[in-house]
Amino acid sequence: MDEAGEGIRDRVTRSGEDAIGRLAQEMLDNPVVSGALSRAFEARERASQAQGVAMGALNLPSANDVERLTRRIRSLGQRLDGIEDSVDAMNDRLASGAAAGITEGIESIRETLDSISGRLDAIEEKLGDAG
Repeated sequence: MDEAGEGIRDRVTRSGEDAIGRLAQEMLDNPVVSGALSRAFEARERASQAQGVAMGALNLPSANDVERLTRRIRSLGQRLDGIEDSVDAMNDRLASGAAAGITEGIESIRETLDSISGRLDAIEEKLGDAG
């Protein structure tokens, strides 16, 4: 009984879908209906254009303007994130390299100061011996 019930239901459903499809096709083929649809779409387009002109006159952004700005802001945000990542990487490299460079520089200065100190000691000895 269930199989028969499902079969009837499928046939009724198919028949209803076919009838709706034929009705829709006949309506689209009807010149009055297709003309009315065409005029409705034209009116919608004119209303949209008038709305855009009015919003422009009031210096208000349209939905397209807002969407375009939103995409631009996202793009700039992504580019800024990339720049921040690059700056952080450069900072890390400079910090590690600069610390090594500073240590080498300080060591070089110490060696130079030790050398100068040794020379001054030698000069003092010579002056002390001469005086």
